[in-house]
Amino acid sequence: MTIKNNEFNHVSFLWDDKKAAEMEGNEVDLLIYRSNILGADLRITNYGGGNTSCKTYEADPLSKETVEVMWVKGSGGDIGTLKKAGLAGLYVDKLRALKGIYRGIEFEDEMVGLFNHCIYDLDSKAPSIDTPLHAFLPFKHIDHLHPDAAIAIAASKDGEKITQELWKGQIAWVPWQRPGFDLGLQLKQALDENPGIRGIMLGGHGLFTWGDTSFECYINSLEVIETASAYLEENYGKNRPVFGGTKVSSLPAEQRASQAALLAPVLRGLASSEKKMVGTFADTEVVLQFINSHDLGKLAPMGTSCPDHFLRTKISPLVLDIPADTDLSDPNALKADLEKEFQAYRERYAEYYEKHKHPNSPGMRDPNPVIILWPGVGLFSFAKDKQTSRVASEFYINAINVMRGAEAVSSYVSLPLQEAFDIEYWLLEEAKLQRMPKEKPLSRRIALITGSAGGIGKGIAEKFIQEGACVVVTDINADRLAETEAEMMKKYGKDVFLGVTLDVTDPKSLQNAMQAICLKYGGIDIIVNNAGISISKAFEDHTDQDWNKLLDILVKGQFEVSQAGVSILKQQAFGGDILNIVSKNALVAGPKNVAYGTAKAAQLHMSRLMAAELGPEKIRVNVVNPDAVIENSNIWEGGWAENRAKAYGIEVKELPAYYANRTLLKESVKTSDIADAAFAFVSGMLDKTTGNMLNVDGGLAPAFPR
Repeated sequence: MTIKNNEFNHVSFLWDDKKAAEMEGNEVDLLIYRSNILGADLRITNYGGGNTSCKTYEADPLSKETVEVMWVKGSGGDIGTLKKAGLAGLYVDKLRALKGIYRGIEFEDEMVGLFNHCIYDLDSKAPSIDTPLHAFLPFKHIDHLHPDAAIAIAASKDGEKITQELWKGQIAWVPWQRPGFDLGLQLKQALDENPGIRGIMLGGHGLFTWGDTSFECYINSLEVIETASAYLEENYGKNRPVFGGTKVSSLPAEQRASQAALLAPVLRGLASSEKKMVGTFADTEVVLQFINSHDLGKLAPMGTSCPDHFLRTKISPLVLDIPADTDLSDPNALKADLEKEFQAYRERYAEYYEKHKHPNSPGMRDPNPVIILWPGVGLFSFAKDKQTSRVASEFYINAINVMRGAEAVSSYVSLPLQEAFDIEYWLLEEAKLQRMPKEKPLSRRIALITGSAGGIGKGIAEKFIQEGACVVVTDINADRLAETEAEMMKKYGKDVFLGVTLDVTDPKSLQNAMQAICLKYGGIDIIVNNAGISISKAFEDHTDQDWNKLLDILVKGQFEVSQAGVSILKQQAFGGDILNIVSKNALVAGPKNVAYGTAKAAQLHMSRLMAAELGPEKIRVNVVNPDAVIENSNIWEGGWAENRAKAYGIEVKELPAYYANRTLLKESVKTSDIADAAFAFVSGMLDKTTGNMLNVDGGLAPAFPR
């Protein structure tokens, strides 16, 4: 089947001739370009899944002779974001020579270490287990992809027959086998037995395609996937309703979001019984079609087929047995029943481990579910960080697509449990996990910071992100927030932050913010009350409006944000932190500052009261008292600077020096200083500290606690 560039309906044709022309003659650059545009379409391959390669001729650095080198995606990379540093460059002749010392399939794992003896490029990424699958095929450019449409055929009972008929013998079939050296030999055998083919289908696993140029390889891959996708589309609902038809009706979209946000913290708490997890929620059309179907009870327990899927999702999900429209005015009322469902899942997982483990298997990993399905509402996933939970969600959606396609054209076949276990607890996979970098201090934690589009709040947000947290950046100023979102997207990516417009004096705005947080991350761990305003006037000049505005934003805002956050913290049941950014003015009586100082004193004392009450819940409440932090702050606006300068009998331009010189250290206080203090309270170093305060003011004797 040959398809013109503009006739792809099921995949995205992204090749740009102009960009490719700039790389002409550089096959490695063309490989990276092809990889990136393939990885940009999740219908073509999953995040981190599949691998691509090319073969070039290079000068050997020692002999100066021309040698053939294979450049292939290294271990743990993602083709969508692949760069040269993510490639392994290996001598082709040395890789192929390994056949001479291969001792058989039971000794496969020992071959992986030998790949390092074949490295040409000393800056190479560690070669992956799939390296020989590319080495033994003679083609210059090769793609190994995991498109849902191809896997649906590969994971169906009649997959081999369908492959033969659909591509008229142009795609060979290799039955399921764990990736490795022996599978590479089988691919070469399939090619030798079927000369002239354009690709190979791996049973239950994925697709190999190739070409003489990067473009020919790209087009070949797209054409094969397009053919598979069109074939499935023709058959959806042809013989029976998709997934057997609808059993449960979905709630309307707004109600789904509301229910999911209310239950997410309870689920997060239960899923975090061993280690704290971060969540993701999805209720796309295909998710709802699956979780609401008659076939859910049959297909969900079967588990996924592709190793890339279940390595991230566990072999099967937890399906909640609660009505979609359950009253969640008190989500904790469901906790006892949900705990029973979670415990039953943990016991099934432990049974799976005990039944299939080997004498040298790694110890059992966290037995909690990664994927949780709630019929009528959607899909939750929980993992160590946002990217991992998002990717797990995407992979399970890929698995749904596979089951949907397989059931449309045949019947779905999952991997035997022993095969699944042998991959999940593969010693090579365990070694990869052990090589993962140490987690940062705030990993697995979610922080809400009010008033954080600039100044102190932004400084805290960036510090927390850098220390591993997922951060919710909020501000009442939508334009300022949008600028900060764009900046953070560029610096940190989409997973580790969420921007939410929030007016801390508006209950509806607060409710919407908390819902957005729970839908994005599944809950919350740290609440930083930083939103503020300053009005500097003489006592007799203060108006009721001034007084109410200060007390509403600073005092009532702190109270209501904390109260909403505590509700979530209690549902999760693993404690948390509330950090209130107050001021030295809570301790010091200054001129022309009566309403601001009173509000700050109220914030400080409220913090003590909250600490006293929330301690039994392991919720710590602490205070940072800054002074004169005017870096990138709104504090200069609205006449504040002019009024403070007037109060001290100086000019506005003299304020920064005035503030620095009145301190014991003669230092200006910066946003980073406040961020460091905030981090100290929530980093784990001060877990036994609550009801405390830390002055970060350069040293002001009148503000010494006493």
